[in-house]
Amino acid sequence: MRATAHGRALLGLAAAWWLAAGAAPAGTLSGAVSTRTATGATPAPAIVYAEPLDAAAPRRPGTYTLTQKHRTFSPTVLAVPVGSTVDFPNGDPVFHNVFSLSAPEPFDLGLYRGGASRSRTFTRPGTYRVFCNIHPEMTAFIAVVPSPWVTLADTGGRFSLDLPPGRYRLTALSERARPVQAEVTVGAGAAAAPPLQLDESSFVQAPHKNKHGQEYPAANWEKP
Repeated sequence: MRATAHGRALLGLAAAWWLAAGAAPAGTLSGAVSTRTATGATPAPAIVYAEPLDAAAPRRPGTYTLTQKHRTFSPTVLAVPVGSTVDFPNGDPVFHNVFSLSAPEPFDLGLYRGGASRSRTFTRPGTYRVFCNIHPEMTAFIAVVPSPWVTLADTGGRFSLDLPPGRYRLTALSERARPVQAEVTVGAGAAAAPPLQLDESSFVQAPHKNKHGQEYPAANWEKP
């Protein structure tokens, strides 16, 4: 199918924008995410990403690793650009299973022994709660975002992103809070992000079920 003149013009403008952005020095956007929690609770790690407002975000998938070791996923929070592949190596001497029932792409990597590894490519943005069907204490959170400019804030909520000059929609989220957003403009130098606050105060951790929607056997909760 031939592109319309309007479509060709839009593609040309987008290409010109990215060429200009690539030629200009990147600016560093810095800021902090504060988190409102229930009394005595520790905030979950905050994920921050930036989407350009004047053109489509470039697609830059990567390969990441989420290890299973000592009946724990490591890291417990992972943020990746859409299209990325995540490897799930089993570093334990026992079998593990990796599954998620989260939309938009539920998956089940099946049962595999220590020393083996399986992978999943995430083709659509979304948030995924990941579990093991054998060991209920194992849980991880993967955020697949529609932009290559993504980072995890540090334990104090501070973050920075190196961005081509332009206008962006900045999004912060965590596994316990709804996303919050703000618009920012980045030049060739340093830029400050507006304050972002996540609200985890009403989050309640509920026991999850296995991949069949059933309760885990009581014995599965026991550590060796």
